[in-house]
Amino acid sequence: MHLKSADICPDRYPTTEHYPFNLETIARTKQLSFKTPVTFFVGENGTGKSTLLKAMAYKCGIYIWGTGERRMRYEHNPYEEKLYTALDIEWADGSVPGSYFDSQIFKNFSQILDEWASADPGVLAYFGGESLMTKSHGQSLMTFFKSRYTIKGIYLMDEPETALSPKSQLELLKILSSMTKDGHAQFIIATHSPILLACPGATIYSFDHIPIKQINYEDTEYYQVYKDFMDNRKKYLEKI
Repeated sequence: MHLKSADICPDRYPTTEHYPFNLETIARTKQLSFKTPVTFFVGENGTGKSTLLKAMAYKCGIYIWGTGERRMRYEHNPYEEKLYTALDIEWADGSVPGSYFDSQIFKNFSQILDEWASADPGVLAYFGGESLMTKSHGQSLMTFFKSRYTIKGIYLMDEPETALSPKSQLELLKILSSMTKDGHAQFIIATHSPILLACPGATIYSFDHIPIKQINYEDTEYYQVYKDFMDNRKKYLEKI
């Protein structure tokens, strides 16, 4: 593991009334330890998975691409991306490079990459050799994953399954397994995918518990809901 732990320090909160500093799930969790090459964050929307993941990326010194043109907001929250100021992280042997993936910003990154390639086509060699804009969304994601994750580092991913078919999710699962066998890469992933969660030896942290709690694969709501639906499909369809 490159990253050993992340400590949450509520005593450094600038406020407790505004998001994300009003998330009890995070405030009441003292530390998350990372003892396996792959760690998953699971839980309902709004529990703080993506929020903490992004804050950790900032604290690790990882650049996060913007989503493009900024729009006017009805209400401005000056604390929205400040959670990293209340985090402390511990590296195993010094910091390593890495990247942060979010499907919302990936399109913007692909467009910027095309602009770079117009001046230096060689840059595409780091991303499969082709423009990511010439592929479907799912295909471009898999091309990016296969190319980017061959580099030693720490990778934080927010719901990478969003545009992936079940078959592609299995392909990503294979990448996670192969890239972590020799300590080459470490992944921390927020996901709703029961396929990705099946990664052998992975740690799963549930944000549905206060404080955040490590749980087994079979105890995740995603596994239970999908399995029950497959086993009792007619029961669910009768309620529609």
